[in-house]
Amino acid sequence: MVMMVFCSDCKRETEAILDTRQGDTICTECSLVLESHHIDESSEWRIFADSDDNGKYDRERVGSKQNILLDQANLQTFASNPNPKKGGGGPFVGSLNSLNQLSNSDKGLTEGFKMIENMGDNLGLVRTIKGRACEIFKNVEDNKSCRGRNLKATVAAALYIACKEIKLSRTLKEISTVADGVAMKDISRAVEVIKKTMEVETGGVQPGELVRRFCSKLNMNYQAIKAVQEAVLEVESFDIRRNPKSILAAIIYMIDQVSGAARSFKEIAIVAEVAEGTVKKSYKDIAPHASKLIPQWYPQQVHKVF
Repeated sequence: MVMMVFCSDCKRETEAILDTRQGDTICTECSLVLESHHIDESSEWRIFADSDDNGKYDRERVGSKQNILLDQANLQTFASNPNPKKGGGGPFVGSLNSLNQLSNSDKGLTEGFKMIENMGDNLGLVRTIKGRACEIFKNVEDNKSCRGRNLKATVAAALYIACKEIKLSRTLKEISTVADGVAMKDISRAVEVIKKTMEVETGGVQPGELVRRFCSKLNMNYQAIKAVQEAVLEVESFDIRRNPKSILAAIIYMIDQVSGAARSFKEIAIVAEVAEGTVKKSYKDIAPHASKLIPQWYPQQVHKVF
């Protein structure tokens, strides 16, 4: 199983594999064991009973995992009907119906948590981010600060803020894509409401938080990605008033010129989710600083480009 996680040695988000036999999560770049004794908290799927009347097996031997964010801690009790063909629900089911019911607040939380899990999986987010998003969403629900707003927009906003807090940002466009088409402006409004309620500061997305993902989409090699990362850190010392994504796109184009890659402004702009013209303007702004932005260890022919 392959996933994207933050590696403390590489100091960035890298691909990691889960060794299900040993229970270790291992960075694929430096081989650091990021997490050991991993416990699979999903339901167990072994057959312990005969098939039912329809010839199907009930493989689930345990219930869903406990969620401490729910008021009732997600603990439920189920009783089988000893004679399902007689008396409808049987004598046991009727008396236990109240135990199987989640409170109204828990129903809303459960629905939101499921959305966070699905959206997070589609974005390839780590468990830490999804867990923090659930905490934010619960806080919002408890304070009823987003009452009347689109549930998906609220969930998407919680996920956006969680990504920002853990420095593994996703853009509003990326979040909107996995939120079943919820408009970015609706997510942005929900973000502002949550920020005021929880007194959190998200700030704008910084170029350094997007480097690894954008470069990976462009299939750049490790050396080129490292050069982009260093250039992004260096560009902060210059007063370049451009959209962070367009600055990153311009730096990627600049590094590309050094390596001889044939990527066009248009190709990079599509990945960076900005207009081609915007990238060209940003490139025009940073080009005069090329000698200071491009790492000295990178091929010296870089200076011939400018």
